[in-house]
Amino acid sequence: MRVVIQLVSEASVTIENVIKGKIGRGFMILLGIEAEDTEEDIAWLASKICGLRVFSDAEGLMNESILDQNGEVLLISQFTLHASTKKGNRPSFLKAAKPDVAIPLYEKFIGTLSQKLKKQVKTGVFGADMKVSLVNDGPVTITIDSKNKE
Repeated sequence: MRVVIQLVSEASVTIENVIKGKIGRGFMILLGIEAEDTEEDIAWLASKICGLRVFSDAEGLMNESILDQNGEVLLISQFTLHASTKKGNRPSFLKAAKPDVAIPLYEKFIGTLSQKLKKQVKTGVFGADMKVSLVNDGPVTITIDSKNKE
């Protein structure tokens, strides 16, 4: 699993001119699911996200997690995070999981992350044409890949 996490002061996702999900301060997360991903990847990544200390503390240092800040999460499925541009100019998405594999893992990830946050994760719709708006705070943008564990 691969994520791009952006610390935001607000974010929303609109589908067919209707706001599907909206948050205040927290994380807007793009999630790409690879064909080999498992529930182990979900558990590791959800824990890493919840423990990530990128929010400012009282002294202005990046010392607090989303749990410390009682932040929200907007999660957007993003198969293009597994694009390979190694050959030619047209990206290949062969590593991205097909919907029959990706959707159950996506739903499990939403449930696991919601449970750890003790609040419901807001989402878009898997596979839909979505318009995502956000105000990146900082800006802070972090990428994490469950296969590299960096």
